[in-house]
Amino acid sequence: MPEPFLLLDFDGVVCDTERAALLAWQDLYDRLEVPLTTGTRAGMLGNSAGARVALDDLAARLGRPVGDHEWAWQRQRRATRCATAPARPGVERLLRTAEAAAIVSSSPAAWVEEHLRRLGLRRHFAFLVTGDDTDRHKPEPDLYLLALERAGVDAGGALAVEDSPRGVRAARAAGLRCVAVPWEPAGAAELAGADTVLPSLDELDLRHYRRSEV
Repeated sequence: MPEPFLLLDFDGVVCDTERAALLAWQDLYDRLEVPLTTGTRAGMLGNSAGARVALDDLAARLGRPVGDHEWAWQRQRRATRCATAPARPGVERLLRTAEAAAIVSSSPAAWVEEHLRRLGLRRHFAFLVTGDDTDRHKPEPDLYLLALERAGVDAGGALAVEDSPRGVRAARAAGLRCVAVPWEPAGAAELAGADTVLPSLDELDLRHYRRSEV
């Protein structure tokens, strides 16, 4: 029985850019002396429109739009933090042992490619499905459905790995089994829709998800 085709989210699963990006937003909230609430954080995580969530929240709290200079400052903070974001623990071991793997991310292709090459991980992925490939992003299933088509397997022959509730919902809507590996312990309770929630990719054993050959 072969192991499943591994479909990995990128930000927060392969690379710790999700944490880095959120910290850059926290930097701006602190600069503007506005609290970043749990609800706003949840709306941003795993969301390709997460920046709009934050900008709208700040505008409502400040009583004015975020200024161009403030928005530029946040983007620079994000670039600086993400430039050194490491691979998540267990990623390299998992990719060395996986029979086949691909990225399924709502982020732009250029962003994913840049960081995969920086980390020396691009060679492990057969292909990338990114936010550039579909009009609808997670939590809609479109990205995963396209990945299954490119992989040439049905949903039973693949396994999704996610870190956010939006990603889990997308995988499940595509009929996939889904393992969730949150990058912060507080996120674990929000991932109840996953088949399994693990504390680290080091705990993921693909032999437990083998598929029956047709």
